Amino acid sequence: MADDTLWSKGLALDTAIHLFTVGDDPRVDLALAPHDALGSAAHARMLAHVGLLPKADMRALVAALHALHDEARAGAFTIRPEQEDGHTALEAALVERVGEPGRRIHLGRSRNDQVQLALRLLLREEVLVLGARAAELAGAFLDFAQAHADVPMPGYTHLRRAMPSTFGLWGAAFAEGLLEELEALRGLWARLDRCPLGAAAGFGVPLPIDRQYVATLLGFSRVQRSPIDVQNSRGRHEAATLAWACSVAGGLEKWLWDVALFSTEEFGFLALPDAFTTGSSIMPQKKNPDVVELARARCRELRGLARQVEEVAGGLPSSYHRDFQLLKRPTLAALGSLRELLDVLTRLVPVLKIRAEAAARACDDTLYAAHQAFVLVGKGLPFRDAYREVAQQLSSGTFQPDRAALTATHLGGAGNLALDQARAELATARSWLTDTHRALGTSAERIWQL
Repeated sequence: MADDTLWSKGLALDTAIHLFTVGDDPRVDLALAPHDALGSAAHARMLAHVGLLPKADMRALVAALHALHDEARAGAFTIRPEQEDGHTALEAALVERVGEPGRRIHLGRSRNDQVQLALRLLLREEVLVLGARAAELAGAFLDFAQAHADVPMPGYTHLRRAMPSTFGLWGAAFAEGLLEELEALRGLWARLDRCPLGAAAGFGVPLPIDRQYVATLLGFSRVQRSPIDVQNSRGRHEAATLAWACSVAGGLEKWLWDVALFSTEEFGFLALPDAFTTGSSIMPQKKNPDVVELARARCRELRGLARQVEEVAGGLPSSYHRDFQLLKRPTLAALGSLRELLDVLTRLVPVLKIRAEAAARACDDTLYAAHQAFVLVGKGLPFRDAYREVAQQLSSGTFQPDRAALTATHLGGAGNLALDQARAELATARSWLTDTHRALGTSAERIWQL
């Protein structure tokens, strides 16, 4: 077969071996193509800046790359199987459109740092999108908590009734968890906010390139200095991103479990809207919580994809290895899965129906055992004595608590959800996400401007 690869030395290729090494890159690299085009335009500007590329060639390349970027965003860019990957397809398109200058674009870089840059640009964009969607879901949980702040429900430990709770306290918990994840996102961003371009194959290039210049063009706050570390970080940044995604999903998985449980006939605290259920092919009465169950499975799927990234990247010596090619598919799949999960839950939370009467019926006197012990403490008994007295009353069947005597008014308790503080933190997170996204957009506009 014809050899159109970037590394071609004019030798014939074995078709089976070619297909094995190419894998699914022609499909997977379509997601990287717009980022590859933007990174290539910044690289062309840097080459012209240091005198390694005529300015006229740079302008022709940037204009062509801008068009290719827009085509890739619109799904109109294609990668033929014989082209091996998106880098080859992009360079071939440049040569076709601008001629000889297209053959100069690869000066001073390797596919190894080219793909690292495209991945880093994609990860930066994706974490901002995911952060914005997590913030939207956090807002939905806060609205839910506020709307049902005082509606009682049993609190459970070990899946046994434990203490009085409210739907507001329950909903606020998941908003608070997402707020913590939004804080953690800024730490993840700091890891991604360094430019790998210029590392080439892992040892730099013997040319007067300006790595800081291209980093600034692309809106990175710093250069990833060590060329070897650039290659060593392949998989490290993907794993860090997916670890954050798994942490987000881990909190949501608990909510999904609760919803599946509390919406059963046996509990009856919640009702799912019909749009979030499906029927049975044999039982006419069934309304199955398939959306909730599939969303819960997505959380476990994310952990599997993260584990796949760790396994592929782990156990290797330093520098570049072709194993890294297999990191792209699970990384992109995980990001897409979390995006869909957040979207579905943001739709579900506002329309989830509360069955307050059923939840109130489940709040029997035993839930107030600890509260009653605290009532006795207020009358002067040591807590251990109060504990034993309440336990004895429960055993003898004489327990009659004062349900209205106490409530948790401390910060975060059922009587003080501190939703205003949570909303202020959410507003801060949203501002950072918006400002950061706007800054990246401004950087891209400057790169494309001729």
